[in-house]
Amino acid sequence: MNLLSYIHWNIDPVIFSAGSFEFRYYGIFFASGFIIGYYIMQYIFQREKVPIKELDKITTYSIIGTIIGARLGHVIFYQPQYYLENPIEILMIWHGGLASHGGAIGILIALYFFSRKSTKKSYLWTLDRFVIPTALAGFFIRIGNLMNSEIYGYETSVPWGFIFDRNNEVVPKHPTQIYEALAYLFIFIFLFFIYKKYKGKNPKGMLFGIFLVGVFGFRFFIEFLKQNQADFEQNIFLNMGQILSIPFIIAGIFFIYKALKKNTGEIVEENKVMENSD
Repeated sequence: MNLLSYIHWNIDPVIFSAGSFEFRYYGIFFASGFIIGYYIMQYIFQREKVPIKELDKITTYSIIGTIIGARLGHVIFYQPQYYLENPIEILMIWHGGLASHGGAIGILIALYFFSRKSTKKSYLWTLDRFVIPTALAGFFIRIGNLMNSEIYGYETSVPWGFIFDRNNEVVPKHPTQIYEALAYLFIFIFLFFIYKKYKGKNPKGMLFGIFLVGVFGFRFFIEFLKQNQADFEQNIFLNMGQILSIPFIIAGIFFIYKALKKNTGEIVEENKVMENSD
């Protein structure tokens, strides 16, 4: 195996530091997802004549839901014993430890309360639109993981394998952060295309369902290439990421089915009305 044919990855995740404060690439990409997502939602709100004041509310709800959900997801799903013994560490998110499945649950809960207290739009209306920038945020977060040299795959012989020098790796590994980032970017483009095609009048739940199936379906399969994040995962056939993805995939299939069924029913009704008018 000629190691010179692979990519040596040795990026310092810290851009600069001042005392104990560190300015990291991950933080930039994490924030970029929210900032760009804000402008995407602004475009959607303006297009559908939703008061812009609601945009700040949904942004606040989503940030709080994401951070709390992602942190608690990591605590509960991956290291419960450690955090039971060190509960103060739960608050120290700068030490790392955010779970995307927990973040997804946190956002779902946050948007539920937003829909009830803010706009007169339904919960599904909110979800169908919010998943568009969320997919793009997933792209930025995985690039942040790449800059941190974390969450990568098993040893590989593919020519684009990465040797993560900062982690003292000596063999190339699958850069699964890039695989996921590209998948989420494609899902974002596809969701935005569908939204534009239907001019914002897509069947309720369809975009949300596509997002769930696309993101968590890809996540399920890419986990076969990724190194396990917790020791207990060594003894189970499916790792925690895959187990947690299954309910989201099933829910996505359900929402797509319901949306298409309703849309088909509406088309049939319209045809009947046209036939009767003739």
